[in-house]
Amino acid sequence: MATPSITPTHAGSRSWLSGLNFFLADVRDGLGPFLGVLLASQGWRADDIGYVMAIGGVAGMLATTPMGAWIDASRYKRLLLASATVMLMLATAALWTAASFGVVVASQLVTGAVGALMGAGIMGITLGIVDQRDLSRQLGINEAWNHAGNVVAAALAGLAGYRWGLSAVFVLMALMACAALACLCKIHPQDINHERARGADLTCNQPAQGGGPAPSMLRILTDSRELGLLAITMLLFHLGNAAMLPLFAQSNVTRGLADPSVFTASTVIVAQLVMVPVALWAGWYASRHGYRLLIITALLALPLRGLIAGFWASPWALLPVQALDGIGAGLLGVALPGLVACILRGTGHVNAGLGAVMAIQGVGAAMSHALAGWIAHGFGYSAAFVALGIVAASGLLTYHVGIVTQPARRLGQGTGADR
Repeated sequence: MATPSITPTHAGSRSWLSGLNFFLADVRDGLGPFLGVLLASQGWRADDIGYVMAIGGVAGMLATTPMGAWIDASRYKRLLLASATVMLMLATAALWTAASFGVVVASQLVTGAVGALMGAGIMGITLGIVDQRDLSRQLGINEAWNHAGNVVAAALAGLAGYRWGLSAVFVLMALMACAALACLCKIHPQDINHERARGADLTCNQPAQGGGPAPSMLRILTDSRELGLLAITMLLFHLGNAAMLPLFAQSNVTRGLADPSVFTASTVIVAQLVMVPVALWAGWYASRHGYRLLIITALLALPLRGLIAGFWASPWALLPVQALDGIGAGLLGVALPGLVACILRGTGHVNAGLGAVMAIQGVGAAMSHALAGWIAHGFGYSAAFVALGIVAASGLLTYHVGIVTQPARRLGQGTGADR
């Protein structure tokens, strides 16, 4: 019997899913690294920029678990994702028209919460369309198209920003959002299996474990030792990683080493060009050997990235710095959701569980911007990069020790996904 993931109808929806990932790449995170450049060009201090970006991270952290549970329970995933896209564009438009402190804070709050809903929505639709046996490959394809979208968007943003100024970045975001909505409309709702989308056990005729309300974030993380370990590791990784790209762009712009639009776009392009083949390879590797080694490799790249950024004060440093970023992000983009789906298979709460892990990593991301901004303001950019690299190294040590001492698990045994 043919699996639903390879029927012609599902193949069409999977093609539009690739397009959705491509166009949402420039929308989901709002202005991303361009926000720091925009505010710095208007005279904002590095620590103030870090604080307002931390607010967005906190909003995303608080929203990820309930948004994931909402996606698990909803049978209108396409509508939720479309609404989130429109809301994010409205928040960005308000930020662009008046970059006062209050407007920036409000915009970051909306961006963080809506970004959490968009991430859960894409994962839910992917799980609903693709059979579990093909999930690793599809996650790699999703990430590759997402990074390809970032490359194209960053290149266009850099060129348009150089010609017309930073306001061209917002115009490009609006166009990408419209294209994403068009792709979303082309995904057939009947192709989304909502039981599979939340990780329910489809091999039995009894109601899934996840039929009731989603458990709390604390219970999700404490019920599985590996999920809790993964959450702590991601917290430390993002504490070291989240602020590195915007801080790297700010440091070069503040020192007068590069044009703001061109340099910021270049940092994104280099990283995303590396992420595309890395994500495709990670999907292939995970389907055969599992996810753990991918996570360890991603953790190894970040301390080296911090050392290079901290001690090589040159625009050319963006090549190794962002190549390492591409390796880490490309691997984690496939490994994190895939490993969570493996751990929570059959529970009916996959998206809520992924949201719980992302909530914990959101704590690290939110603290990263504030920590980096404070260190950069008080001790300089080099000290900030070194500190972020040290934090990332502690995440590598935590995960390595944790998996070495971890007893055998029941969930996912024999699949290769947890090796």
